[in-house]
Amino acid sequence: MDSLHFTMNQHVKGKHLSFEERVVIQTRLKDGCSIRAIARELGCSPSTISYEVKRGTVSLYHGNQQRYKADHGQNVYQINRRHCGRKSDFLKKANFISYVINHFFEDGWSLDVCANRSLAIGEFSHHQTVCTRTLYNYVDQGLIAIKNYDLPEKIKRNTKLHHVRKNEKKLGRSIEERPKEIDQGNEFGHWECDLVLEHKTKDDQVLLTLSERMSREFLIIRIPDKTSASVMQAFKMLQKQYSEHWNDICKTITTDNGSEFADLANLEEVSEILVYYAHPYTSCDKGTVERHNGLIRRFIPKGDCINNYSLQQIIDIETWCNSLLRKILAYHTPDEIFERELDKIYQTA
Repeated sequence: MDSLHFTMNQHVKGKHLSFEERVVIQTRLKDGCSIRAIARELGCSPSTISYEVKRGTVSLYHGNQQRYKADHGQNVYQINRRHCGRKSDFLKKANFISYVINHFFEDGWSLDVCANRSLAIGEFSHHQTVCTRTLYNYVDQGLIAIKNYDLPEKIKRNTKLHHVRKNEKKLGRSIEERPKEIDQGNEFGHWECDLVLEHKTKDDQVLLTLSERMSREFLIIRIPDKTSASVMQAFKMLQKQYSEHWNDICKTITTDNGSEFADLANLEEVSEILVYYAHPYTSCDKGTVERHNGLIRRFIPKGDCINNYSLQQIIDIETWCNSLLRKILAYHTPDEIFERELDKIYQTA
Protein backbone atom coordinates (compact mmCIF):
# COMPACT_ATOMS: atom_id res chain seq x y z
CA MET A 1 0.00 0.00 0.00
CA ASP A 2 2.80 2.42 0.89
CA SER A 3 4.63 1.73 -2.37
CA LEU A 4 1.54 2.78 -4.31
CA HIS A 5 1.41 5.99 -2.34
CA PHE A 6 4.99 6.99 -2.97
CA THR A 7 4.95 6.24 -6.71
CA MET A 8 2.00 8.55 -7.28
CA ASN A 9 2.53 12.21 -8.23
CA GLN A 10 0.65 14.72 -6.10
CA HIS A 11 -2.72 15.68 -7.59
CA VAL A 12 -2.71 19.14 -9.16
CA LYS A 13 -5.50 21.35 -7.84
CA GLY A 14 -8.04 22.23 -10.52
CA LYS A 15 -7.14 19.23 -12.71
CA HIS A 16 -9.40 16.27 -13.36
CA LEU A 17 -8.62 12.92 -11.79
CA SER A 18 -6.39 10.64 -13.85
CA PHE A 19 -6.91 6.91 -14.34
CA GLU A 20 -3.96 6.22 -12.00
CA GLU A 21 -5.63 8.27 -9.27
CA ARG A 22 -8.84 6.32 -9.79
CA VAL A 23 -6.85 3.11 -9.27
CA VAL A 24 -5.60 4.55 -5.96
CA ILE A 25 -9.20 5.31 -4.94
CA GLN A 26 -10.27 1.76 -5.77
CA THR A 27 -7.33 0.29 -3.80
CA ARG A 28 -7.84 2.49 -0.75
CA LEU A 29 -11.56 1.77 -0.59
CA LYS A 30 -10.77 -1.93 -0.73
CA ASP A 31 -8.33 -1.38 2.18
CA GLY A 32 -11.10 0.30 4.17
CA CYS A 33 -9.80 3.87 4.02
CA SER A 34 -12.25 6.74 4.48
CA ILE A 35 -13.13 9.32 1.83
CA ARG A 36 -11.21 12.01 3.74
CA ALA A 37 -8.11 9.84 4.08
CA ILE A 38 -8.09 9.20 0.33
CA ALA A 39 -8.58 12.91 -0.35
CA ARG A 40 -5.60 13.81 1.87
CA GLU A 41 -3.41 11.30 0.09
CA LEU A 42 -4.34 12.54 -3.39
CA GLY A 43 -4.30 16.20 -2.36
CA CYS A 44 -7.84 17.03 -3.44
CA SER A 45 -11.20 17.86 -1.91
CA PRO A 46 -13.21 15.10 -0.14
CA SER A 47 -16.22 16.09 -2.27
CA THR A 48 -14.20 15.28 -5.39
CA ILE A 49 -13.57 11.76 -4.11
CA SER A 50 -17.20 11.40 -3.03
CA TYR A 51 -18.56 12.39 -6.46
CA GLU A 52 -16.05 10.09 -8.16
CA VAL A 53 -17.07 7.13 -6.01
CA LYS A 54 -20.75 7.70 -6.86
CA ARG A 55 -19.99 7.89 -10.60
CA GLY A 56 -17.72 4.86 -10.65
CA THR A 57 -19.71 2.50 -8.42
CA VAL A 58 -21.13 -0.63 -10.09
CA SER A 59 -23.44 -3.39 -8.88
CA LEU A 60 -21.96 -6.86 -8.41
CA TYR A 61 -23.36 -10.28 -7.62
CA HIS A 62 -26.86 -9.59 -8.99
CA GLY A 63 -27.00 -6.23 -7.30
CA ASN A 64 -26.19 -7.52 -3.85
CA GLN A 65 -22.98 -5.50 -3.57
CA GLN A 66 -21.93 -2.01 -4.63
CA ARG A 67 -18.25 -1.49 -5.39
CA TYR A 68 -16.16 1.28 -6.96
CA LYS A 69 -14.26 0.30 -10.12
CA ALA A 70 -11.55 2.56 -11.56
CA ASP A 71 -12.12 1.52 -15.18
CA HIS A 72 -15.87 2.19 -14.93
CA GLY A 73 -15.20 5.59 -13.37
CA GLN A 74 -12.80 6.41 -16.21
CA ASN A 75 -15.35 5.37 -18.85
CA VAL A 76 -18.08 7.52 -17.27
CA TYR A 77 -15.65 10.46 -17.14
CA GLN A 78 -14.75 10.13 -20.83
CA ILE A 79 -18.42 9.91 -21.85
CA ASN A 80 -19.25 13.03 -19.85
CA ARG A 81 -16.28 14.90 -21.39
CA ARG A 82 -17.59 14.26 -24.89
CA HIS A 83 -20.86 15.96 -24.03
CA CYS A 84 -19.47 18.92 -22.12
CA GLY A 85 -18.35 22.29 -23.41
CA ARG A 86 -20.06 24.93 -25.48
CA LYS A 87 -22.50 23.58 -28.04
CA SER A 88 -21.97 24.58 -31.67
CA ASP A 89 -24.44 27.12 -33.02
CA PHE A 90 -23.43 26.50 -36.64
CA LEU A 91 -26.99 25.88 -37.83
CA LYS A 92 -28.23 29.09 -36.19
CA LYS A 93 -25.75 31.17 -38.21
CA ALA A 94 -26.81 29.93 -41.66
CA ASN A 95 -27.36 33.44 -43.09
CA PHE A 96 -23.95 34.62 -41.94
CA ILE A 97 -22.24 31.48 -43.27
CA SER A 98 -23.83 32.09 -46.68
CA TYR A 99 -22.58 35.68 -46.52
CA VAL A 100 -19.04 34.46 -45.77
CA ILE A 101 -18.99 31.87 -48.56
CA ASN A 102 -20.32 34.36 -51.11
CA HIS A 103 -17.77 37.10 -50.35
CA PHE A 104 -14.91 34.60 -49.98
CA PHE A 105 -15.37 33.14 -53.46
CA GLU A 106 -16.89 36.11 -55.31
CA ASP A 107 -14.84 39.00 -53.86
CA GLY A 108 -11.73 37.23 -52.59
CA TRP A 109 -12.24 38.32 -48.97
CA SER A 110 -10.29 36.58 -46.23
CA LEU A 111 -12.19 34.86 -43.42
CA ASP A 112 -11.09 37.60 -41.05
CA VAL A 113 -12.51 40.29 -43.31
CA CYS A 114 -15.76 38.35 -43.67
CA ALA A 115 -16.09 38.06 -39.89
CA ASN A 116 -15.36 41.69 -39.07
CA ARG A 117 -16.43 43.76 -42.07
CA SER A 118 -20.04 42.64 -41.57
CA LEU A 119 -19.92 44.03 -38.04
CA ALA A 120 -18.13 47.22 -39.04
CA ILE A 121 -20.81 48.24 -41.55
CA GLY A 122 -23.72 46.86 -39.52
CA GLU A 123 -24.86 44.08 -41.86
CA PHE A 124 -24.94 41.62 -38.95
CA SER A 125 -24.99 41.98 -35.17
CA HIS A 126 -22.60 40.15 -32.84
CA HIS A 127 -25.10 37.42 -31.94
CA GLN A 128 -25.64 36.67 -35.66
CA THR A 129 -21.96 36.10 -36.46
CA VAL A 130 -19.02 33.98 -35.33
CA CYS A 131 -15.42 35.05 -34.83
CA THR A 132 -12.53 34.46 -37.22
CA ARG A 133 -11.16 31.54 -35.20
CA THR A 134 -14.55 29.79 -35.34
CA LEU A 135 -14.69 30.21 -39.12
CA TYR A 136 -11.30 28.50 -39.41
CA ASN A 137 -12.61 25.73 -37.14
CA TYR A 138 -15.60 25.27 -39.46
CA VAL A 139 -13.16 24.90 -42.38
CA ASP A 140 -11.09 22.30 -40.49
CA GLN A 141 -14.23 20.39 -39.55
CA GLY A 142 -15.53 20.40 -43.14
CA LEU A 143 -18.76 22.18 -42.19
CA ILE A 144 -18.60 24.81 -44.95
CA ALA A 145 -17.77 24.78 -48.66
CA ILE A 146 -14.42 26.53 -48.06
CA LYS A 147 -11.54 24.06 -47.83
CA ASN A 148 -7.99 24.41 -46.54
CA TYR A 149 -6.63 24.35 -50.09
CA ASP A 150 -8.70 27.49 -50.74
CA LEU A 151 -6.60 29.26 -48.08
CA PRO A 152 -3.14 29.64 -49.68
CA GLU A 153 -1.63 31.50 -46.74
CA LYS A 154 -2.71 28.80 -44.30
CA ILE A 155 -1.11 25.88 -46.13
CA LYS A 156 2.02 27.77 -47.12
CA ARG A 157 5.20 26.35 -45.64
CA ASN A 158 8.67 27.86 -45.60
CA THR A 159 11.02 25.13 -46.81
CA LYS A 160 13.98 27.32 -47.71
CA LEU A 161 17.36 26.71 -46.15
CA HIS A 162 18.82 29.80 -44.53
CA HIS A 163 22.51 30.46 -44.87
CA VAL A 164 24.54 33.09 -43.10
CA ARG A 165 26.28 35.16 -45.74
CA LYS A 166 29.20 37.45 -44.99
CA ASN A 167 30.79 40.40 -46.76
CA GLU A 168 27.68 41.17 -48.80
CA LYS A 169 27.51 44.40 -50.78
CA LYS A 170 25.61 47.35 -49.36
CA LEU A 171 24.28 50.24 -51.41
CA GLY A 172 23.76 53.74 -50.06
CA ARG A 173 22.03 54.60 -46.81
CA SER A 174 21.28 51.66 -44.50
CA ILE A 175 17.80 50.97 -43.17
CA GLU A 176 19.27 51.30 -39.71
CA GLU A 177 19.41 55.06 -40.34
CA ARG A 178 15.69 55.19 -41.13
CA PRO A 179 13.65 57.01 -38.43
CA LYS A 180 11.81 54.65 -36.09
CA GLU A 181 8.56 56.55 -36.68
CA ILE A 182 8.41 55.10 -40.19
CA ASP A 183 8.26 51.57 -38.75
CA GLN A 184 4.99 52.42 -37.00
CA GLY A 185 3.22 53.09 -40.30
CA ASN A 186 1.34 56.13 -39.04
CA GLU A 187 2.72 58.64 -41.54
CA PHE A 188 1.84 58.73 -45.22
CA GLY A 189 4.44 58.76 -47.97
CA HIS A 190 6.87 55.99 -47.06
CA TRP A 191 7.25 53.31 -49.74
CA GLU A 192 8.89 49.94 -50.20
CA CYS A 193 9.85 48.62 -53.62
CA ASP A 194 10.96 45.33 -55.15
CA LEU A 195 11.04 43.38 -58.41
CA VAL A 196 9.01 40.33 -59.41
CA LEU A 197 10.72 38.31 -62.12
CA GLU A 198 10.73 34.79 -63.50
CA HIS A 199 14.06 34.36 -65.27
CA LYS A 200 17.23 36.02 -64.06
CA THR A 201 18.25 37.39 -67.43
CA LYS A 202 18.28 40.98 -68.61
CA ASP A 203 15.95 40.40 -71.55
CA ASP A 204 12.78 39.27 -69.73
CA GLN A 205 10.06 41.69 -68.73
CA VAL A 206 9.73 42.14 -64.98
CA LEU A 207 7.32 43.83 -62.57
CA LEU A 208 8.44 46.76 -60.45
CA THR A 209 6.26 46.73 -57.34
CA LEU A 210 5.81 49.51 -54.80
CA SER A 211 3.77 49.54 -51.61
CA GLU A 212 2.98 52.53 -49.40
CA ARG A 213 3.40 51.50 -45.77
CA MET A 214 0.48 53.42 -44.23
CA SER A 215 -2.30 52.90 -46.79
CA ARG A 216 -0.99 49.59 -48.23
CA GLU A 217 -1.54 51.05 -51.70
CA PHE A 218 0.17 48.77 -54.21
CA LEU A 219 1.57 49.81 -57.59
CA ILE A 220 2.63 47.33 -60.28
CA ILE A 221 4.69 48.71 -63.17
CA ARG A 222 5.82 46.45 -65.98
CA ILE A 223 9.31 47.32 -67.18
CA PRO A 224 11.29 45.80 -70.08
CA ASP A 225 14.12 44.31 -68.00
CA LYS A 226 15.72 44.29 -64.57
CA THR A 227 18.38 46.89 -65.31
CA SER A 228 18.84 49.97 -63.15
CA ALA A 229 18.05 52.15 -66.17
CA SER A 230 14.58 50.62 -66.53
CA VAL A 231 13.91 51.03 -62.82
CA MET A 232 14.94 54.68 -62.91
CA GLN A 233 12.77 55.31 -65.97
CA ALA A 234 9.74 53.95 -64.08
CA PHE A 235 10.38 56.25 -61.14
CA LYS A 236 10.77 59.24 -63.46
CA MET A 237 7.37 58.37 -64.92
CA LEU A 238 5.82 58.33 -61.43
CA GLN A 239 7.49 61.62 -60.56
CA LYS A 240 6.05 63.18 -63.71
CA GLN A 241 2.59 61.76 -62.93
CA TYR A 242 2.40 63.38 -59.49
CA SER A 243 4.39 66.48 -60.55
CA GLU A 244 4.63 69.10 -57.80
CA HIS A 245 3.04 66.77 -55.21
CA TRP A 246 5.72 64.12 -55.65
CA ASN A 247 7.70 65.03 -52.54
CA ASP A 248 4.57 64.82 -50.37
CA ILE A 249 3.42 61.53 -51.85
CA CYS A 250 6.83 59.85 -51.84
CA LYS A 251 9.03 60.85 -48.90
CA THR A 252 11.16 57.73 -48.50
CA ILE A 253 11.83 54.51 -50.40
CA THR A 254 13.09 51.30 -48.81
CA THR A 255 14.47 48.64 -51.13
CA ASP A 256 17.01 45.82 -51.25
CA ASN A 257 20.63 45.71 -52.38
CA GLY A 258 19.99 44.36 -55.87
CA SER A 259 22.06 45.92 -58.64
CA GLU A 260 18.85 47.08 -60.35
CA PHE A 261 18.36 49.56 -57.49
CA ALA A 262 21.96 50.82 -57.49
CA ASP A 263 21.01 54.14 -59.14
CA LEU A 264 17.91 54.71 -57.00
CA ALA A 265 19.87 56.93 -54.62
CA ASN A 266 20.21 59.42 -57.49
CA LEU A 267 16.57 60.40 -56.83
CA GLU A 268 17.83 62.26 -53.78
CA GLU A 269 19.65 64.69 -56.07
CA VAL A 270 16.51 65.73 -57.99
CA SER A 271 13.91 65.51 -55.19
CA GLU A 272 13.53 65.42 -51.42
CA ILE A 273 13.23 61.61 -51.33
CA LEU A 274 15.44 59.61 -48.98
CA VAL A 275 16.37 56.10 -50.13
CA TYR A 276 17.14 53.35 -47.59
CA TYR A 277 18.64 49.95 -48.38
CA ALA A 278 17.58 46.86 -46.39
CA HIS A 279 20.02 44.46 -44.82
CA PRO A 280 21.29 41.92 -47.37
CA TYR A 281 19.03 38.86 -47.68
CA THR A 282 16.56 40.19 -45.12
CA SER A 283 13.20 40.38 -46.89
CA CYS A 284 11.38 41.18 -43.64
CA ASP A 285 12.94 44.67 -43.76
CA LYS A 286 10.41 45.42 -46.49
CA GLY A 287 7.67 43.06 -45.45
CA THR A 288 4.79 45.15 -46.84
CA VAL A 289 5.85 44.90 -50.47
CA GLU A 290 6.94 41.26 -50.03
CA ARG A 291 3.46 40.43 -48.73
CA HIS A 292 1.91 42.04 -51.80
CA ASN A 293 4.28 40.18 -54.11
CA GLY A 294 2.78 37.03 -52.63
CA LEU A 295 -0.66 38.24 -53.73
CA ILE A 296 0.62 38.58 -57.29
CA ARG A 297 1.58 34.91 -57.21
CA ARG A 298 -2.09 34.00 -56.89
CA PHE A 299 -2.48 35.19 -60.49
CA ILE A 300 1.03 34.77 -61.92
CA PRO A 301 2.52 31.54 -60.54
CA LYS A 302 6.27 31.08 -60.40
CA GLY A 303 7.53 29.79 -63.71
CA ASP A 304 5.05 31.77 -65.84
CA CYS A 305 6.62 34.34 -68.14
CA ILE A 306 5.55 37.93 -67.49
CA ASN A 307 5.34 38.44 -71.28
CA ASN A 308 2.36 36.06 -71.36
CA TYR A 309 0.20 38.54 -69.44
CA SER A 310 -1.32 41.63 -71.03
CA LEU A 311 -1.07 45.11 -69.55
CA GLN A 312 -4.79 44.99 -68.75
CA GLN A 313 -4.31 41.77 -66.77
CA ILE A 314 -1.53 43.42 -64.76
CA ILE A 315 -3.81 46.40 -64.09
CA ASP A 316 -6.60 44.05 -62.99
CA ILE A 317 -4.25 42.38 -60.48
CA GLU A 318 -3.26 45.78 -59.09
CA THR A 319 -6.92 46.82 -58.82
CA TRP A 320 -7.80 43.61 -57.00
CA CYS A 321 -4.98 44.08 -54.48
CA ASN A 322 -6.02 47.65 -53.75
CA SER A 323 -9.68 46.69 -53.37
CA LEU A 324 -9.06 44.10 -50.65
CA LEU A 325 -10.46 44.97 -47.27
CA ARG A 326 -7.68 44.91 -44.66
CA LYS A 327 -7.82 44.28 -40.93
CA ILE A 328 -4.87 46.62 -40.37
CA LEU A 329 -6.88 49.39 -42.10
CA ALA A 330 -9.93 48.85 -39.88
CA TYR A 331 -11.53 46.90 -42.75
CA HIS A 332 -11.12 49.65 -45.32
CA THR A 333 -9.41 49.16 -48.66
CA PRO A 334 -5.97 50.56 -49.59
CA ASP A 335 -7.61 52.64 -52.31
CA GLU A 336 -9.91 54.30 -49.76
CA ILE A 337 -7.03 55.28 -47.47
CA PHE A 338 -4.75 56.32 -50.35
CA GLU A 339 -7.40 58.56 -51.92
CA ARG A 340 -8.12 60.12 -48.54
CA GLU A 341 -4.46 61.02 -48.08
CA LEU A 342 -4.19 62.38 -51.64
CA ASP A 343 -7.18 64.62 -50.99
CA LYS A 344 -5.42 66.06 -47.93
CA ILE A 345 -2.30 66.79 -49.98
CA TYR A 346 -4.19 68.42 -52.85
CA GLN A 347 -6.33 70.53 -50.50
CA THR A 348 -3.31 71.98 -48.70
CA ALA A 349 -1.44 72.69 -51.93
